[in-house]
Amino acid sequence: QVQLVESGGGLVQPGGSLRLSCTASGFTLDYYAIGWFRQAPGKEREGVSCISSSDGSTYYADSVQGRFTISRDNAKNTVYLQMNSLKPEDTAVYYCATDGVVVTPLDPYDYAYWGQGTQVTVSS
Repeated sequence: QVQLVESGGGLVQPGGSLRLSCTASGFTLDYYAIGWFRQAPGKEREGVSCISSSDGSTYYADSVQGRFTISRDNAKNTVYLQMNSLKPEDTAVYYCATDGVVVTPLDPYDYAYWGQGTQVTVSS
């Protein structure tokens, strides 16, 4: 049974940092692309970042490029999203997701398996 569990969210001041974790069970994470997405109230879910299964290529939304870093620890079956220089507009529920074949890394419709999400709030 494929299961993804996010953790690491919380309340942080603007300019601060958080590291989100996505821990997988029921499958070996390094064989699959893992994407991070977020959804703010009243907005559509949007792609934030993705790390591929094949060569570890990474992808970022323009809005987070240079501030967020995605990485994976295959030994821990976990993918991380390091978020620096956080802004109030980064406030959202963050989800990780996976699927067997991902054609468009930041398109949420390319992913079938989702975690439950973790809340990130950036506020002073």
